Amino acid sequence: MTTYSCSKAQQNLNMILKKADKEGGVRIKTTDGKFFIIKPEAGLPSPLDVKGINLGLTTGEIIDFIHEGRKK
Repeated sequence: MTTYSCSKAQQNLNMILKKADKEGGVRIKTTDGKFFIIKPEAGLPSPLDVKGINLGLTTGEIIDFIHEGRKK
């Protein structure tokens, strides 16, 4: 993991973030000797990404149900 000084990180934040994304993380050392790690966060799944259900229906049956529902 690459370590950067706090001042270098402040001057090159975009480069630091790209490096963290590529390498999985970077360390930043502050002037008082503390270390901080910047890591990319895993992407959250979409709430619309749901598992399908096999109802055993054909495409034709589904279309018939839709047409029937629209008649009412």
